[in-house]
Amino acid sequence: MCLTDHFWQFLVREGEVVTLLGANGAGKTTALHAVSGLLRPRGGEIRFRGVRVDGVPPHEVAGLGIGHAPEGRRVFPAMTVRENLDMGAYRFRRTPRAELDRVFALFPVLAERRAQEAGTLSGGEQQMLAIGRAPMGRPTLLLDEPSMGLAPLVVAQIFDIVREINAQGTTVLLVEQNAAQALRLADRGYVLETGSIVMSAPAAELLDDPRVRAAHLGEAAR
Repeated sequence: MCLTDHFWQFLVREGEVVTLLGANGAGKTTALHAVSGLLRPRGGEIRFRGVRVDGVPPHEVAGLGIGHAPEGRRVFPAMTVRENLDMGAYRFRRTPRAELDRVFALFPVLAERRAQEAGTLSGGEQQMLAIGRAPMGRPTLLLDEPSMGLAPLVVAQIFDIVREINAQGTTVLLVEQNAAQALRLADRGYVLETGSIVMSAPAAELLDDPRVRAAHLGEAAR
């Protein structure tokens, strides 16, 4: 996946975890919305596996193999857990049994609650459902703030699951408020400021960079 305009470019290679860092308003969520077709860029281009997708409607972007788990645990509350997961696999005529089994193996609580309405789940369970629904279509996965509003124990579990999803072959583009966790998970990262990329490097280098630590990890600059 490659996003390019006149001012910046970023690239996500097959099999990577890439994270976008930046303060509120830097443009991280906007970038994900542009990739998934929820926003139409005013310039530049977005390519996915060689195909230009900027301006393509969201349902067609999903059909090409880009899954978006948006910020805020957006599930279909009146539908069951299983029905929500089926929606994630809508690009297929029938929900692949292997994908359903994989999600239930990653999230055993969802298997236990498969017939329960999503709106009755706890906040952490709804986040698990939102994350579990996105890879049902075997996509490249866009994750927007997966840890937002969750207890630390649940956050650790979510990151372990994202790591396992990536280990199983899913490419991940991650926006996450917990910069330290994101950088420990990612292969590479980009730092955004007011819509522009100001730094890019392997995640380990960004994690050790004093400017990143001061701006995003709450530490005093060395």
